[in-house]
Amino acid sequence: MTAPAARTARPQEPSKARATLVWIGLAVLLGGAVWLADARWDKLPGLLTQGWKYFQLMSEGVLQNPFTEPWSGYWTRAFDAMMESVYMAWVGTLVGAVLSIPFGFLAARNVAPQWAVQVTRVVLNLIRAVPELVFAIVIMLPIFGFGPIAGTIALGVGAVGTLGKLTAEALEGIDPGPVEAAQASGAPRSAILRWAYWTQVLPEVLAFWLYRFEINIRASAVLGIIGAGGVGTLLSQLFSKRAWDQIGITLLVIIAVTLVVDWISGSIRHRIISGGAVRKDAGEREQDKAEVAL
Repeated sequence: MTAPAARTARPQEPSKARATLVWIGLAVLLGGAVWLADARWDKLPGLLTQGWKYFQLMSEGVLQNPFTEPWSGYWTRAFDAMMESVYMAWVGTLVGAVLSIPFGFLAARNVAPQWAVQVTRVVLNLIRAVPELVFAIVIMLPIFGFGPIAGTIALGVGAVGTLGKLTAEALEGIDPGPVEAAQASGAPRSAILRWAYWTQVLPEVLAFWLYRFEINIRASAVLGIIGAGGVGTLLSQLFSKRAWDQIGITLLVIIAVTLVVDWISGSIRHRIISGGAVRKDAGEREQDKAEVAL
C-alpha cells in the first residue's frame, strides 16, 4: 500500500542554500571593491552637466565645414594619424601571426612532446600577462625610440601570446583521421604537419588573426599616448592644448574608421568560417536550377 504512494510523492525541492551563499559572497565582494576604490561618487551626477559641456565643445569642430580652412587640415591630420594606427595594427598582427605559428605547434599536446608543451605554454602565459603598453614602455621605446616602430613591435609581441594559445587549441581539436592516414602512408613529419594539421586549422586561425587585427587597432590608439605613434600621439597633443574642436574631429574619425574596419574584418571572418557551406549551398542551387531546366 505504501509503495504506490511513495512513487507518486512530489520530489523534494533541492536546497538553494549554496546558490544563496554564492550570491551573498559576490555581493560582499562587489561592495568591498566599491568601498576600497575610494571613488568620489558624489561627483557622478556632475557627469550629466560637465559631460554635456565637453560634448558641445567637441561638436563645434565636427559641425564646421570640413572643406574650408583650417578645418580641412584638421580632418586630414586626424585621418592620417588614424591610418598610421591601422598600419601599425596590420603590421603588428602580421608579426604576431608569423611568430605564433611555431609557438602554436609547440604548445599543442597532440603535436609536440610534453616537455616542449609545458615550456611553450609558460612562455605564452608570460607574454599574455604583460600588456602591450608595458612592452612598449620597458622594451620597445628604449630600443626603437618614439614613433610607430616601437608601437608596431609591441603589438606584434603582444599578439604572439594570444594567437599562439588559440592556434594550439585549434590544433588539439582537429580530426585525427587525416593524421593517421598520412602516418600510415609513410609521409614525412613535415608533410604531416603541413597537410594533416595546418590545413585543418587554417580557416580558424585566419579568423583569429583578423580578430586580433581589430583588437590591435584599439590598442594602437592607447600606445600612441606614450609616443609610440598613431592617432594616440595626436590625441595626447590635442588634450595637452585643450583643443576640444580638434579632439571631436579626431574621435569621430577614430570611431568611423574602427567601425568600417570591424565591418570588413567581420565579413571576411564570416566568409572564411562559413565559406564551405556557402559554396555548397550555391552549388546545390545551381544543380536545382539545372534539374528544373531539364
